[in-house]
Amino acid sequence: MKIYAFHLLNDYSGSPKVLKQLVNIWIKNNKQVTIVTSGGRKGFLSDIKGANYSFFWYKLAPNPLIRLFNLMLSQLLLLLKLLFVVKKEDIIYVNTVLPFGAAVLGKIKGCRVIYHIHETSMKPAIFKRFLFAIVKWTASELVFVSHYLKKDLQLDTVKSRVIYNAIEDDFLEIANRRNQPKELNKNVLMICSLKEYKGVFEFVRLAQHLSDCNFRLVVNAAQQEIDNFFLNTVLPRNLEIYPTHADTHPFYRWANVILNLSKPQGWIETFGLTIIEGMAYGLPAIVPTVGGITELVSEGENGFKVNSNDLNDLCAKLKRLLEDQSLYSKMRTQALIQITKFNEQNFSEASMSLLAEEKVKVLKSEKIPVFGIKI
Repeated sequence: MKIYAFHLLNDYSGSPKVLKQLVNIWIKNNKQVTIVTSGGRKGFLSDIKGANYSFFWYKLAPNPLIRLFNLMLSQLLLLLKLLFVVKKEDIIYVNTVLPFGAAVLGKIKGCRVIYHIHETSMKPAIFKRFLFAIVKWTASELVFVSHYLKKDLQLDTVKSRVIYNAIEDDFLEIANRRNQPKELNKNVLMICSLKEYKGVFEFVRLAQHLSDCNFRLVVNAAQQEIDNFFLNTVLPRNLEIYPTHADTHPFYRWANVILNLSKPQGWIETFGLTIIEGMAYGLPAIVPTVGGITELVSEGENGFKVNSNDLNDLCAKLKRLLEDQSLYSKMRTQALIQITKFNEQNFSEASMSLLAEEKVKVLKSEKIPVFGIKI
C-alpha cells in the first residue's frame, strides 16, 4: 500500500504546509508516500526527505476563465498520467478540493479516497457545487480542519472527522528557544495571501489610523506582484510589506500581536494557521467574528473577535491590547496555554488512526470499465 498525496499548487501558503506535516508524519511511520503536485514551483512540498514525487502540468493564470481551463486540463492530464500506476490497495489523499482529478482517479481504481478539506469560500457558486459534487461521489472519508467547516458544508452522507491543524515540533522548539518576555513596542503583524478579501487594505487603513504603532505585512507573493497590487495606494510610513518568506520566525519574534482581517463576504477563514503560529510566540490575536478561526480565540482571554469592516472597533481593540500591560500579559499567558491544544503529537495520532482504519467500501469488488478497458 502506498499513499498518493495530491495538491494542486505548491507554494508557501497554509494548506501545502499542513500536507508537508502529514507527509513527514507518514514517512516517519514507515509509509511509502508519493507527492503529486504541479511542477516548476518551490513551496512547502519541495524536497521532502523520503518522499517520492510525480509532477503534472498546471499554470496559474490571472484571467479566471483561463485559470479554470488550466485547472480542468491539468486534472485530465493528472488522471491519465497515473491511471495505470495507482493500484486498488493504494490510498488517494486529496489536499483541498481543487485536485479533483485525483479523486476521480481513486474512484475509477477502487481506492480509498480521503479528502482533507480546508476551504468553503469558492466562487462562482456553480464551480463550488461541481467540486463538492465530486467530493460526494468519490470520497471514502473526509477530514475537516474545524468544526465550523464540517457544519457549514453539511456533507453528512460521507464519513468524516475534524482534525485541527498543528504546530510542527521543529517550529515550536524554535519558538520556545527564542520566545523571551517582550516589551510592548506596539508591533502589529499580519501574514496572508496577497488578496483583497484577506483584508490587506483594512490592514493598511489600520496603520494609517494608528501612526504610533509599527505594522508589518508578510504576503505570499513576489515583490513585483506587491508593487503592482499597491500601485495606486498611498502606504503609510509605519507599514512595511514583505514578499514570500519561508522562515517566518523573525516576524513572530518581532511582533506583539498577530492579526487576521479576512472579510467574511469574500473569504471565511476555516482555521488560521498563522494565528496558532503567533500563539506559539505568546502573541494575542485579533480575528474575524465568523469561521473556524473563531475556535482558536476566546474573546477577551487570548484575543478579540472583530469584524474587519469595522475600523473603529479594530482601532479600539488594538489600542486597548497594546496599551494595557496587565491585559496584554494575561492574554500572552493564555495564548501560550491555548497552543498546547495544537501540538504535533495529537495531530500525528489522529492522522495515523485515520490511515489505520479499514477501507470504507464504496465500490464493488469487480474492476470498472473505463474507455472500454477494465482497469
